Amino acid sequence: MRTIALEEHFATPAFLSGPGHAMAEQARAAGGGRIIDMLGDLGEGRIAAMDQAGIDVQVLSLTAPGVEQMPPHDAVLLARDTNDHLAAAVDRHPDRFAAFATVATAAPDKAAEELERVVREHGFKGVLINGHTQGRYLDDEFFWAILERAEALGVPIYLHPTPPPRQVIEASYVGNYPGEVADILATSAWGWHIETATHVLRIVLSGAFDRYPGLQFVVGHMGEGLSFMMPRFEQIMSHAVKLERPLGAYFSDNLHYTFAAFNWTPTFLNLLLQVGADRILFATDHPYGSMENARSFLDRLPVSRSDSERIAHGNAERLLGF
Repeated sequence: MRTIALEEHFATPAFLSGPGHAMAEQARAAGGGRIIDMLGDLGEGRIAAMDQAGIDVQVLSLTAPGVEQMPPHDAVLLARDTNDHLAAAVDRHPDRFAAFATVATAAPDKAAEELERVVREHGFKGVLINGHTQGRYLDDEFFWAILERAEALGVPIYLHPTPPPRQVIEASYVGNYPGEVADILATSAWGWHIETATHVLRIVLSGAFDRYPGLQFVVGHMGEGLSFMMPRFEQIMSHAVKLERPLGAYFSDNLHYTFAAFNWTPTFLNLLLQVGADRILFATDHPYGSMENARSFLDRLPVSRSDSERIAHGNAERLLGF
């Protein structure tokens, strides 16, 4: 069964010496130097690991924190450099790699231009955005040039987690435990998943999908908790906001959801029952998640063979135009 994995990360030397420097130093200090090496590998080592795990295609994206927290001018330059670096890797291995663009969200018009450049010139499949931009979210019309261009190009926006703004961390996650515990609580254990889910809700409530009805977003980690809360959100908020469609329609018509290292059957079943197999896509979250574990989980899903094939590759082929 062919597999196309959508949340698969890489890093460039320029990124690791720039906005990714703190992340890289923390990883190395914690014994995670191998992860940094895997992020930088866009060649035979990565492909050999994919072969061993049974992964046919990785859709590659720059690892968090991306360029979203950089000054606009610097972000524009690094985004272009990153995309050119990635385009060269895809050109070397076009049957194994595809690409999501990096864009300077702090400069939306430039971001839209860069997205169009890499889609038209290099065949990129979409764009990945790492959460908020210095505390501003995509429901803000300041960013809608990016949404408009993605819809016009027919490519999705993958909304990836990033740490909440510092004031949110201080208010909600710092508590009666060590600072390092608060940092983990605010990010990979809880906070950045809830942050991403809230970001999606803000986009829905803003009417962005009414303005751009063909626009598609992708969220990882089995929907960042959205599927569990969908019925409650729709029940309550449908009385408070008037949009062109029922609230539930936006979750089934404008959103897709990937695994991204959430390899747990109860979580998957909740998502499946809410959105159906046509909206779920495969991902491993490499190198932070195990490709082998993700593939094994895919093979054990309690769904029909046809649904497995949709999740493994068919939905990605339809969404990304493979």
